Amino acid sequence: MSITVVFFLGLFVALIGVIPPGLLNMTAAKISLKEGPGSGITFSSGVCSIVFVQTYLASIFSRYLSNRPDVVEILQRVAFVIFVLITIYFLVIARNQNETPVETEDKSKRSRFFHGMFLSALNVFPIPYQAYMTITLASFGWLNFERTTIITYVTGAAMGTFVMLYFYIFFFEKIKDTKFTSQKSMNYSIGVITGIVALVTFINILSEW
Repeated sequence: MSITVVFFLGLFVALIGVIPPGLLNMTAAKISLKEGPGSGITFSSGVCSIVFVQTYLASIFSRYLSNRPDVVEILQRVAFVIFVLITIYFLVIARNQNETPVETEDKSKRSRFFHGMFLSALNVFPIPYQAYMTITLASFGWLNFERTTIITYVTGAAMGTFVMLYFYIFFFEKIKDTKFTSQKSMNYSIGVITGIVALVTFINILSEW
């Protein structure tokens, strides 16, 4: 598989994972609105540095699992159940949650970088998400676990995360008063994405029977 293709696979997978409005992208947007785009970009850089590490760990874990098809089979079924439950939660239960605005404080750009690292480290979802996606891509023959390929994929994932945070930083001003940023829309967005992942997982399970 071409290194360029692997890079864009990582970028695309990360983009999909960061599209729903969440703590990281909404915080980046609000920091930018309050302190300027420079602070938002610095915050996003801190986020992406942790995403790089998280995706690398997920890829290493996936490489180990690729040699244990029996474990992968079990994890696929567990992942399917988890994604279904998450989908049900966000589509049925979480849509009734009240708004929880993200508060920001004036900080230096350096502290914003570490602020981004800290919040990103608290968000461990990219690890199981990327582990599952890399295993799935490898099962389709679109990815292997050679060192160069892994580094390329991880770099693409970090860049994909940055691109989506960049989008929120510079376009949030135009969409901040729309329904897109409401809590209900955020829950629907996350529910739809996890539902798609659950469907792909289910199809993958059926194909192995």
